[in-house]
Amino acid sequence: MTPSTKLRQLMTESAPVVAPGAYDGLSARLVERAGFPAVYASGGAISRSTGLPDLGLISMNEIVARLQQMVDAISVPLIADADTGYGNALNVQHAVRAFQRAGVAGIHLEDQTFPKRCGHYDDKSIVSTREMAQKLKAVKDASGDDFVLIARTDALAVEGYERTIERSHAYMEAGADVIFVEAPTSVEQIESIAKDLPYPKLINMFASGKTPLMPAERLGELGYAIVIIPSDTQRAAIGAMMRTLDAIKRDGDSGALQNEMASFRDREVIIGTDDYMALDKQYAA
Repeated sequence: MTPSTKLRQLMTESAPVVAPGAYDGLSARLVERAGFPAVYASGGAISRSTGLPDLGLISMNEIVARLQQMVDAISVPLIADADTGYGNALNVQHAVRAFQRAGVAGIHLEDQTFPKRCGHYDDKSIVSTREMAQKLKAVKDASGDDFVLIARTDALAVEGYERTIERSHAYMEAGADVIFVEAPTSVEQIESIAKDLPYPKLINMFASGKTPLMPAERLGELGYAIVIIPSDTQRAAIGAMMRTLDAIKRDGDSGALQNEMASFRDREVIIGTDDYMALDKQYAA
């Protein structure tokens, strides 16, 4: 079964599919080990892991290289953030083929202008409905029917609710499999989107964003097929690293925080060191 087929099956049989965000092989593996059925490769988290903000500064090749590492580290489907597709419809086709070669199950493509910015930043701008619809058609032509195409619109903060709904219908008609309205700002909006868009839907849930948190069970009842939590794992890691560094600076070592840290042995189990060592012995001359 291909990753795309697995994701489609999950969306049908186990919705909502909760996919926490990851940004490298280790974080992706931790998501899978925690029991989640899918992983979300956050473009923003990948960018921030290089020390850069989520402003479209990372190239497609850099993203694809990271996605390959993540796919190799897990056995569950990986949903990838393709930003705006890195250019026009031809660029989008080039990008989706590269993402498919990396082994991802699906992508979301957004209607912001290039270079994009984080969906929860202010002062976003978006392309025309027609331009985005043509990009979606280009993806479908290049990727085939099995690949999961998620259309993201950032129109809510730019054009308002009614135009967002109109755009969403147009994007689904253009061939998208799932619709993703970014950054609704109230429970009422989340519920209205669910009612006005009778398609499989993705929603972005993370602490301290513009969108209020809602239980996954309730989101599933409303028809949201996928729930992504893009950056909470990375923000937790940042907090843990800051606390550890403070302890080292204060005490000269991290002993005070040992109970909060994975042990040396636990880390090696997660990475699968014993399996590699066994293979090394097997193939030793």
